Amino acid sequence: MSLYRDEGIVLRTQKLGEADRIVTVLTRRTGKLRAAAKGVRKTKSRFGARLEPFTHVDLQLYERRSLDLITQAETLRPYGEPLVADYPRYTAGMAMLETTDKLTEEREPSLRQFLLLVGALRTLVERDHDSRLVLDAFLLRSLSVAGWAPAIDECCRCGERGQLRGFAIAAGGAVCARCRQPGAATPAPPTFALMLALLRGDWEYADGTEQRHRVECSGLVAAYLQWHLEHGIRSLRHVERGAEERGRSDDDSDDTSDDNSDRETV
Repeated sequence: MSLYRDEGIVLRTQKLGEADRIVTVLTRRTGKLRAAAKGVRKTKSRFGARLEPFTHVDLQLYERRSLDLITQAETLRPYGEPLVADYPRYTAGMAMLETTDKLTEEREPSLRQFLLLVGALRTLVERDHDSRLVLDAFLLRSLSVAGWAPAIDECCRCGERGQLRGFAIAAGGAVCARCRQPGAATPAPPTFALMLALLRGDWEYADGTEQRHRVECSGLVAAYLQWHLEHGIRSLRHVERGAEERGRSDDDSDDTSDDNSDRETV
């Protein structure tokens, strides 16, 4: 048994006893780990908000037979603070944390996934891009890190480039007209281009895409992810609900603008 240090992103917490918590963290060197935080739920806890989801922390832990014990926690960056006030970005961030938790195994180092999560949270906070685009880019790249990257610019069955006519989730991604089977989705060509741009980090192209192609892309990415995980990502429901509410709000705003225009013309 010994002390060790590592930095990580808090993915989730759960209650333990009357005052403690189990904290799940994706760390830079150790991988995902679950550790106990003593007395963290007390109002006078020295850890305070340092062990809440989204927080990038530097940890000192005491190795034990079961759950390791967190003995020190220093905040490196509190990503949660700017996200909680922005519902679309908060729900996108929650979907990132949940996906990371599902894609990683305990005590298996995954530096690429750690760096990907840190970069995605930083991008969400900086607000340079639409939150759903950031989430879809993160999901596509996480799938790639896990070895499940979908075929986007070539047929996943025969390897033909161009003339892609469908997206078959179970087959592994894009399919050409010859390989397309009944039940495969039929995305628009700009949707394929958007997925490829998000996977490659081409934000100039992604930021200029139309909303209908973004919606189609999000649906395909979410379905592909959850098919490979073999269960749903609960946080995605809140992301989709928020998108629907924003869409209704935009429609109402457009209707109001039309009414005002009519009155001014009259």
